[in-house]
This record gives sequence, C-alpha cells and structure tokens, in this order.
Amino acid sequence: MLNTILMMYVTLMPAILAGIANMAWCKSKLLKVAKVPMDGGKNFLDGKRIFGDNKTWKGFLGYLFLNVIFSTLWGFACGAGGFEHLNFFYVNHENAMGFNLLTGALLGLGYALFELPNSFLKRRLDVEPGKSISGFWKGFFVFLDQADSVFGCALVVWLFYDLGLWKYLLYVAVGAATHLLLNMLLYFMHLRKNMF
Repeated sequence: MLNTILMMYVTLMPAILAGIANMAWCKSKLLKVAKVPMDGGKNFLDGKRIFGDNKTWKGFLGYLFLNVIFSTLWGFACGAGGFEHLNFFYVNHENAMGFNLLTGALLGLGYALFELPNSFLKRRLDVEPGKSISGFWKGFFVFLDQADSVFGCALVVWLFYDLGLWKYLLYVAVGAATHLLLNMLLYFMHLRKNMF
C-alpha cells in the first residue's frame, strides 16, 4: 500500500507542481487577454452563470502548458534519478519526450476539464465563485473542491496503466487529501483567497 501511494505521488508530481504554478500564473500580468471567463459571461437555461468568472481561459491554458512543461522535466528527473519504476506512466511505456508531452497535455486537460462540473454545480446552488457552500453540504463540497481535478488526472493515469477501480479511488482520496493540504499552504502564502 505505501509503495502504491509513493507511486501515485511520483506519477502525479507534474500535475501537483503545475497546479501550484498555475496559481501564480493566474495572478501574474502575463497574457491578460486570456483572463476572460470560459463561459463568455453567458448564463445557463436557469438564468445563472454557466461556470462563473473564476474559470478563465488563462487558467485553462496554464494547466495545459504547465503540465506539459513539468511532465517533460519530471521525465528527465525520473530518468536521471533512477526512479522511473515508481512512475505508473513508465511501467508499460518508455520515458520518452513525445510520451511525456502527450501525458502532460492530457494531465492538463484532465485537471482543467474535471474542475468545470463542480463550478457548474456550484453556480446552480448560488455559491459565489471562489467561495464554499455552508451548512449540511459543506463537507461534501470541500471534498469535491479538492477531488475534482484528481478524478481527471487519475483517469489519465488509468489510460496508460490499468489501475483498477480500487487504486483509482485510492488515488482520488490521497489526491484530495494532498490537495487540501496544499491549498492550506497556498492560503498561508497568500496565493489563494480561501483555505477551502
């Protein structure tokens, strides 16, 4: 079990690093033209915003490109450090530049796209972008906020290594816990407005 969890961290380290770097990227003044909502400011059939102002094309592009960069660099690190055997991506595939570019792009897409349903659901419940719901459902949404992107990233891993349902769900649980701890750290570093 501990080896499996270690492999999970080694495999998704590029996504973890990209997620942290994307916070700084979104706050930067670079590529301001892309800091527009993905939903174009449009409302859904219920008259409420589709995703809200916090889901921007700048953030989406950041997840995509940063995952590609970190996946490529991490591939070199795994090879140089001799720990390729701890990366699920390299169990059945060669640690090669093209493969790392592909998995990086897919991790970025998985990360960004799997955040959207959560934002969509929150807009239906009148939760303001970047805020958490209160009351009975708070615990569920705190978990979902941490796990949504992990569902996508773990699914990308499953495309290249047969995790099985148990390992996939373990990935989500470990990833959500890690995401929660990182969000707390980012909050204290003033890179995130809310802890949860």
